[in-house]
Amino acid sequence: SAPPGGTENWVAVIAPDREYFMAMMNRSGPEASGLNLPAYSPEQRLPLSGHQVTIGRRRHSTGESPDIDLARPPEDPGVSHQHAMLVHQSDGSWAVVDQGSTNGTTLNGAEDPIKPYVPVSLREGDRVHVGAWTTITMRRG
Repeated sequence: SAPPGGTENWVAVIAPDREYFMAMMNRSGPEASGLNLPAYSPEQRLPLSGHQVTIGRRRHSTGESPDIDLARPPEDPGVSHQHAMLVHQSDGSWAVVDQGSTNGTTLNGAEDPIKPYVPVSLREGDRVHVGAWTTITMRRG
C-alpha cells in the first residue's frame, strides 16, 4: 500500500540490455563496432526520491556525479555527462526528460528518441534506454 500522502515508492532498475544493445549496433555507424556488451554487470536498484534524479556520467574533472552514474565500471561510453533526468510529477508518477544528450534517450525499444527537454510520463514497467546498452526499468517499489 502507498505511504501517507499518496506518493508511491518507485525504483529504477539499471542494467545492461542485450536487445537494446543489438538494436543500437544495427543502427549505428562503424564507430560502434568496437563496443562490447559487458559480460557481467549486476543490476543496480535505485529507490527514487526527491524531485529529480539525474542520469549521466561523473565528470572526473569536477567530481560532479549524477544520481545514476553510468561512469562506474562497466562504463557506458554512449551516455552523456548530463544525459537525462527523472522528474517527480505532482500526481506521484515520474517522467523522463532528455537533457539534450548526444545519443538521445529512447523508450520501450522505440527507434526514435524522445524530444530533448520535453517530459515524457512513465508508467510501471516502462524502459528508458540510454547510451550503448543501459536500460532503466521503472518499477513501483
